Amino acid sequence: MSVLSIKGLSKSYGDKKILNNINLELTKSQILVILGHSGAGKSTLLGCACFLERMDRGSLSYGDEIIIKDSPSGSIYPSSRALQKSSAHFGLVFQHFNLFAHFNVLKNITDAPIITQKRPKDEVKKQALALLEKLQISELANAYAHELSGGQAQRVAIARALAMCPQILFLDEPTSALDPQMSIKLAKTLRELANDGMSVCIVTHDKEFAKSVADKIAFLHGGEIIAQGSVEQILSSDNEIIKTFFASQNASLTA
Repeated sequence: MSVLSIKGLSKSYGDKKILNNINLELTKSQILVILGHSGAGKSTLLGCACFLERMDRGSLSYGDEIIIKDSPSGSIYPSSRALQKSSAHFGLVFQHFNLFAHFNVLKNITDAPIITQKRPKDEVKKQALALLEKLQISELANAYAHELSGGQAQRVAIARALAMCPQILFLDEPTSALDPQMSIKLAKTLRELANDGMSVCIVTHDKEFAKSVADKIAFLHGGEIIAQGSVEQILSSDNEIIKTFFASQNASLTA
């Protein structure tokens, strides 16, 4: 079952084409990694999927709901109110986590569900504490952002996203602030979430992390997806761009 479907997505900034004819699907409980060099268009693609960027052409559906329709004159967006409602389909963990410095961990997690979803405070607090327990950071409920390590802050950001009860969890360059051991723990956490039914979409240039966590990799280069498939299929690709990418990463690891 497809939880996210993107067809024919194109995006330009002025005369510069950033994304060209992107076709992508994410299924339930799947971990999809969008992999490629910096500047390939990964974050722009993520922004389009999360309505932070406006695509020029193409369509986008969450489940059976067509959110953005394609037309000869360009992508047709719904009203801002309808778009905001559709945002309930996903949660986003930003690269730098974007925790509120003046809120403690518990309030960082509970604030949005209470305010935007109008859910009872006791219900949301119970859920937040359960998420902190699941992510093994329950002792940090009353801590503030400046007291957290990078790995701890990321887990709080994941809990905050999950508190909105999304179908899909998006993560932007999730290993950029993590050491190798924390990256391994993150991969384990995301696999557990997928096993529980969550669909996960990750944007990264980290080949080792992609290999450790992905069910499917979409390799993005120059604004185009040049290959999609399992980890094994991508690693065995005879595409010279992909081979060079993995070779350069291997060289940096052994240097």
